[in-house]
Amino acid sequence: MKPEQRLVYFNGDFVPESEAKISIYDSALMFGDMVFEMTRSFNKKQFLIEKHIERLFNGLKILDIDPCISMHELQDICENVQQKNEPFFEPDDEHRLMINISRGPLGIYAGKVNSLESRPTIVVADFPLKWTVIGMSRFYSSGINCVIPSQRAIPATLMDPKIKNRSRIWYQMANIEMSRIKGDNNWALLIDPDGFITEGTGNNFFIIKEGIIYTSQGRNVLRGTRREYIFTLADQLGIKCYEKNIEPYDVSCADEAFVTGTPFCILPVTQFQSRDIAQGCFGKITKQLLTQWSNNVGIDIQQQIINYNKSLDTELSSPTPYQYIPKDSK
Repeated sequence: MKPEQRLVYFNGDFVPESEAKISIYDSALMFGDMVFEMTRSFNKKQFLIEKHIERLFNGLKILDIDPCISMHELQDICENVQQKNEPFFEPDDEHRLMINISRGPLGIYAGKVNSLESRPTIVVADFPLKWTVIGMSRFYSSGINCVIPSQRAIPATLMDPKIKNRSRIWYQMANIEMSRIKGDNNWALLIDPDGFITEGTGNNFFIIKEGIIYTSQGRNVLRGTRREYIFTLADQLGIKCYEKNIEPYDVSCADEAFVTGTPFCILPVTQFQSRDIAQGCFGKITKQLLTQWSNNVGIDIQQQIINYNKSLDTELSSPTPYQYIPKDSK
């Protein structure tokens, strides 16, 4: 019998999405003690999933979480999740997988609460990509305005952002601050305690100056799989790409800027602190990178997002990828 809703892999079983529940005593809830990855498909095939899973397992190792499965087994689970959920997806839908692994219930509760075992919590969910990129098509014309919030990036000396974990309240604080700024294209761009640009709250940041691409050094940022892929694209196009310490001054003086992230791949940044970057438009080299990416995966990435937004007949009027309603606006 065909299930009535999407299925989620949960600790060895496939359960309906609405029934996938994590214990209130799980370490993920108590401490944000969970490593995760988000992946997406192109033409129904997951992109760079091996790199995502490798990074996930690096984080698990550093946090001393034994998932009790291998990288190969986890990849098989991901493929199985996608196959089981394909009947719920439209022909032009892409699969966005969310992988979450925690160390499981805290020891003081395991064995003392009914059916609560001391084992890792493993969840793999499948969600239509179109709902993740809803509202983003406008950025290809308007661009993003990157704003430095009062919230600073947490440096690696305090908590290493290279471990993609669920304990990220500083991202949330920055997003909330952005939601209070007038306008609908404001995204947070964090700086570290030394004043250097690090990353956004879920994306990596790049500038282009005199035909050369620069991104923040990998010290105080999540080293994104899409960030790494920009170096591949730049090599294919014969464009130099470097890591360096980027100051806010460098962003103001840049010729182009853009952000990378798993769902949307590349989005142009046309303003910084509400002032235009160069001519304040989608830059030439940024377009070349996105075109090359599209050619590599056999999908017009920009047009796909535009088509999704048209088909859903709605745009989220949200200043960030998340939506918040300030109390004073009610």
